[in-house]
Amino acid sequence: MAESVVLDPVDLHLLRLLQNDARTTYRDLAAQVGVAPSTCLDRVSRLRRAGVILGHRLELDPAKLGRGLQALLSVQVRPHRRELVGPFVERIRALPESRTVFHLTGPDDYLVHVAVADMTDLQRLVLDEFTSRREVARVETRLIFQQWECGPLLPPAAPAATP
Repeated sequence: MAESVVLDPVDLHLLRLLQNDARTTYRDLAAQVGVAPSTCLDRVSRLRRAGVILGHRLELDPAKLGRGLQALLSVQVRPHRRELVGPFVERIRALPESRTVFHLTGPDDYLVHVAVADMTDLQRLVLDEFTSRREVARVETRLIFQQWECGPLLPPAAPAATP
């Protein structure tokens, strides 16, 4: 498991601002945080090198791209062995409908978030790309009615000191 990085209040403020708008300029970030632009650049660069900042992504509206129906597919793979898991995950990740793939504990091995055009497209995806694979034992489909993004991901607060 990756080791956590020690972050001070300036780092946390920078991360919060960047998560809300990754296009914010270093000059604007520096002004909001109260440091020099060069300090801001150095800190963000250090956070990238340390692997805290993993990248920048463009968020698209699936419905406006013709993929207005989203679902979560719970998948059981049997037998659950490395030689089957690797190729399965790579195939699922390569599908244009796949948004996110989670490897889980519990009765289901994977949870796959997909975006498709409609119910017919979802049925095609499940039958042709999932249940047709010999290692897939079971697929359960749950439609997503609505989703919400949550606040910035920050490390847990330090426990308060006891007197």
